[in-house]
Amino acid sequence: MINKEILEIKKQFTPENCTITRMCGCYVDAEKVRKYEVNRSFLSLPEEEAFKYFEIFKQTLTGTLGKKLINMEFPLAQEEPGGTQEFLFRLRNSKLEDESLVDEFFNKIIDHYEYGENYYIILIHAVYDVPGRAEDGLEMFDASENIYEYILCSICPVKLSKAGLSYDADQNSIVGRSRDWVVDPPAKGFLFPAFNDRTGDIHQALYFSKKPEELQPKLIEELLGSEIPLSAENQKVTFNEILSETLGEECDFTMVRCIHDNLQEMIEESKEEPEPLELDKFDMRRLLERSGASEDKLEKVETTFEQTAGERRKLMASNIAETKKFSIETPDVVIKVSPDRADLVETKVIDGRRCIVIGINDHVEVNGVDIDIKEEEEV
Repeated sequence: MINKEILEIKKQFTPENCTITRMCGCYVDAEKVRKYEVNRSFLSLPEEEAFKYFEIFKQTLTGTLGKKLINMEFPLAQEEPGGTQEFLFRLRNSKLEDESLVDEFFNKIIDHYEYGENYYIILIHAVYDVPGRAEDGLEMFDASENIYEYILCSICPVKLSKAGLSYDADQNSIVGRSRDWVVDPPAKGFLFPAFNDRTGDIHQALYFSKKPEELQPKLIEELLGSEIPLSAENQKVTFNEILSETLGEECDFTMVRCIHDNLQEMIEESKEEPEPLELDKFDMRRLLERSGASEDKLEKVETTFEQTAGERRKLMASNIAETKKFSIETPDVVIKVSPDRADLVETKVIDGRRCIVIGINDHVEVNGVDIDIKEEEEV
């Protein structure tokens, strides 16, 4: 899925556009004991309550693609009877009216979701009548193209509200506020099937993780059976390992700065593309070639990529590129430079010592205090 398609589904989570038919919920305590369950028509909820659910569903589809939101493909084996995709397909087609399927689904989460506190599992079924689009891109609501039927799962932590004081109007006094168990925004979730090219794609799902570094592999394996993706942080680590292993002695300051600049350019060039830029082993070779790596280093980059990341793996450019900073670290010094001004930094040998040199203008601050560089030079 791409951002445009995700946004189209999120727009359904309003009172005016609601396409949700049914909602199931299961409240689980820290001992993995079910405390409360619900299975009802979503449209029968009070308006104020439904609005709060809408916010949870929107948040389950919110985040950067490749970080919090990850497109996952089902292996062919999982589409066979007994596979994860086949189970979700039956669950969706049941419209959540088969209590045994819903119960099995909740058990899968309870048994494999690693969380030591209370949480609330929400599962909805919806049927979206996808409007057609004219040549100018405007929607034609009287010209439906297809029906997108899907399920969305949100797993929300439930925590005690903080103790405090509140005003009691009946007593006209300030009293101790009672602590309630409050449903927090979702920590995990998924959408099935994926909404690709404005139609349902039963071969893929969209997975959500509020914390990109905590993907919960066991949960992914049980619910989706998909290949466990590298987290955003691990993609960055993997990218750095590939550079170090491939370039060896060529991995100097100038080379790394060139790679940084070229990667920024590649991201900028793909800005108008609907899908975020991803780098496979061939793209990695082109990046290093563009940055001036020698031929013998280029010959080994594809093999190094396969050994480090995997043969079919791709790295999201936004995960491996430092778009907000250009940092240089030594054991005692950390230098941070605006990413578009990395050219201000260079390395030199001065009086026999290897130095990092930073070009400056007349305005320099030290601990927030303006200093006069000219006076420093004269002394």
